[in-house]
Amino acid sequence: MAPPEVYEVAVLGGGNAALCAALAASERGARVIVLERAPRVFRGGNSRHTRNLRCMHTAPTDILTESYSEDEFMTDLLRVTGGMTNETLARMVVRASADAPARMRRFGVRLQPSLRGTLHLSRTNAFFLGGGKALMNSYYAAAERRGVDVVYDADVVGLQIHDGRFESATVRIDGREQQVRARSVVLAAGGFESNLEWLKEIWGEAADNFLIRGTPYNTGTVLKLMLDAGAEPVGDPAQCHAVAIDARAPKFDGGIVTRLDCVSLGIVVNRHGDRFYDEGEDFWPKRYAIWGRLVAQQPDQIAYSIIDAKAVGRFMPSVFPPIAAASIRELAALIDVPAGTLAATVERFNGAVRPGTFDHEALDDCRTEGLVPNKTHWAQRLDTPPFWAYPLRPGITFTYLGVKVDERARVALRGGPAANIFAAGEIMAGNILGKGYVAGVGMTIGTVFGEIAGREAWRGASSDTSASQAEHRAG
Repeated sequence: MAPPEVYEVAVLGGGNAALCAALAASERGARVIVLERAPRVFRGGNSRHTRNLRCMHTAPTDILTESYSEDEFMTDLLRVTGGMTNETLARMVVRASADAPARMRRFGVRLQPSLRGTLHLSRTNAFFLGGGKALMNSYYAAAERRGVDVVYDADVVGLQIHDGRFESATVRIDGREQQVRARSVVLAAGGFESNLEWLKEIWGEAADNFLIRGTPYNTGTVLKLMLDAGAEPVGDPAQCHAVAIDARAPKFDGGIVTRLDCVSLGIVVNRHGDRFYDEGEDFWPKRYAIWGRLVAQQPDQIAYSIIDAKAVGRFMPSVFPPIAAASIRELAALIDVPAGTLAATVERFNGAVRPGTFDHEALDDCRTEGLVPNKTHWAQRLDTPPFWAYPLRPGITFTYLGVKVDERARVALRGGPAANIFAAGEIMAGNILGKGYVAGVGMTIGTVFGEIAGREAWRGASSDTSASQAEHRAG
């Protein structure tokens, strides 16, 4: 790499938020460099594993049914976060989400309606044709057309910040360190979910049993450098987007195909054969991201989703086959759960199921009575073989600890907002996601704040250039 003396905007990271920022700055005329830690074939961070983003709309579109109002989107977000959100920033994201599909299409992204098996999302989420990999390929192609410089295998190991201003980044490329200078910088390098030692500092030995759904390159280096430089933190380090995924998934990069969507259709037990949470609390897109934390709190961080033949065909299965048996006791032996306890758990559950009309598309009246915990919706007796089990582990997608930002995506430092440091994506998502998750909102945050950060970085760089030119003329 032989960079020019000074870029106008440097973007640290290579996922959705990073590319949205790079494109926003570039289309305004800025000279932009993107520093992506991953090699080219793994570019895109966690975004390459995604498939949709949540967006409000007031009427049906070619890809979205009915309507999804600003107030409903906000209500969903407030419910899952328990109010732990910056409502000003959250509402900015919600409102700007209405324009996201059109903007994405400008850069060559193709969208499609939800498909069978993507439950409850046809009204709320726009899907990427070809998934997140295709989305990122479109963005990178658009960046190339605009002349954005992209450097892969570029590991940012240092930040030079003086008096609240970014000056340069120390980047290790091919084993050699060099300085990349820019008048503004956008931090979009993700969280620390792939830093196993950092996870253990928070979770203890339990973290050894965590699986990382996404990229192994999000180790939180840029986040830690910024916190050490005086950036104000936001978010609880123990909060994260954690999904119950198939325990047979790889340690890193298993992606969305390892997720289990059958939890609400049956029961979930721990290694002792006991239930521990209401499987039917709410629609799956609003509750799937709490199950990783729930499983993490169980002995040995393992649990099992158990369904019977009535549930088959109603969910998107894991890429791994189910463990099948003709009886509950036989199933218990296959998953190494005490057969007597599991049989008793199922018997109590079946006896507590009350008559109702099953409807997985609604919060139906199929429930249990007399159990702790009860199942509040979609409760059906487990009585029709074959019985299936899927082993579950906590699958960490991204962490919520990040840097505090304002409406212009400026990073908050101890002395006030940074002059030329902006943030987008996972590294600032904790401003909006204090806890909890609703499907597709991470991509929405990255898309909206990516554009804001890119636009504001361009403005900052432009004003800095004008000031420098005026100073030069005066001299």
